[in-house]
Amino acid sequence: MGVRLTEQLSPRAAPLSARPKIVIRASNGWGRLQLGDLWRFRELLWFLTLRDIKARHRQSALGPLWFILKPLINMVIFSFVFGRLANLPSEGVPYPIFTYTALIPWTYFQSAATMAVGSLVQRMDIISKIYFPRLLIPASAVLSNLVDLAMSLAVLVGMMLFYDVPFRPALLTLPLFVLFAAAVGLAVGLWGATLAVKYRDVVLGVTFALQAWMFLTPVAYSATLVEGRWQWLYQANPMYWVIEGWRWAVLGAGQPPTPAMLAPLAVVLLLLVAGAYIFRRSERSIVDLL
Repeated sequence: MGVRLTEQLSPRAAPLSARPKIVIRASNGWGRLQLGDLWRFRELLWFLTLRDIKARHRQSALGPLWFILKPLINMVIFSFVFGRLANLPSEGVPYPIFTYTALIPWTYFQSAATMAVGSLVQRMDIISKIYFPRLLIPASAVLSNLVDLAMSLAVLVGMMLFYDVPFRPALLTLPLFVLFAAAVGLAVGLWGATLAVKYRDVVLGVTFALQAWMFLTPVAYSATLVEGRWQWLYQANPMYWVIEGWRWAVLGAGQPPTPAMLAPLAVVLLLLVAGAYIFRRSERSIVDLL
C-alpha cells in the first residue's frame, strides 16, 4: 500500500508594502541624549551588570571575597604607615575604622571609573554585532561595583560593633554620597571611554591619575592636616565631599555637608551631561575605531 504525501503550505506572507519599515539613520549634529532608550533596554542593562560581576571573579580561588579584600588590605597598610609610623591624627577615631570608612567609597569610585573607561574596548565583541544604546556599557560598570560596596559595608558594620561606634541617624544620608561618587565615576568613565576607543593607553593613564587623585583626597589621612588657606582648593575636589561625608555619617568626624559642596557637585553634573552628549555623538564611529 502506497503512502500519499501532502504538502501543507504556510499562510501567505503579507506583501512588502504592508510591512512596517524600520529606518536606521546616524544622528545629525549633537542630537539628543535619548535617555528613554536606557529604560527600554533596562533588561539588557541588568544582563550586562550581572555579566560584569561574574566576569571579574570567574575561575578565582577566593571568588567574592576579593570584593572586600582590597579595601581591607589597603586599610591595614594605611593604618601601619600613616597611623603607626607617621602617627597622623585621626580626629579621635581609631585609625583602622577611620581609614576603612574612607576606603569604601573611594574603592567603589576608583573601580567604577576604571572599568567604565575600558568598557567599550572590552565589549567590542558585542558592539560590533548588535545595536543597543552604548551608554549601557559604562553604566553597567558603575552599577556592578555596587556589589563590592555592599559587601564592604557588611565589614564596616562589624568594625563599628568592635570599636563601639554608635549607629547615628546620619547613616541614612549614605545613599546620597554613594550617588555622588557614582556620578563622579560615570563622568570620568564617559570621557575616558570616548577617548579610549581611539587611544588605548587612556585606560593606563586614568589608572595612574586615579592613584594620584587618592593622595589628593583625605582617604589615608585627615583633612585637618591641610592648611586653612588651601582649604578652598582642597574642597574643590568632589571626592573630598564624598569621603568627608562618609566619615561624618558613620563616625561623626570629618566635614558635614555645607553649601560649599554645591559648587563641585554642579561641576560634576555639568561634566556628566557634557560627557554623555560627547559619548552619544561618538557612537556613529565606535564600531569603525574598534
